[in-house]
Amino acid sequence: MPCQGFYPRESGPRWRADRLYHVALEYRYIREHWDEIYALCRLNSLPFNATGELVQNEGVRRVYGFTWQMDAILFWARFEGRWLRGTEFHYPERPENLPSLKSLENRPKFSPRTLR
Repeated sequence: MPCQGFYPRESGPRWRADRLYHVALEYRYIREHWDEIYALCRLNSLPFNATGELVQNEGVRRVYGFTWQMDAILFWARFEGRWLRGTEFHYPERPENLPSLKSLENRPKFSPRTLR
């Protein structure tokens, strides 16, 4: 069941028809937290598909596209992104029963020595 307030972005030149939901993250935040974002998305099976679009509104932001609304909402909520509707940021309210993502705590750190 779709969540109210989280609408698809509609159409545009760089937007794929199969990825209707777009979330923008601040570029500096992505650079500083890349390892955590990448690991959490892999651990929780969230797609991490950049559209290649940069939005220069409230700073520089990189846009990520999602096929499923819930994947986009979880990504938006966890990384404090901006929901895009058309070319404008949309500020929906956080859903009450939003499931939490698996955390990276208590996960073993990668070490090449353990592969031998």
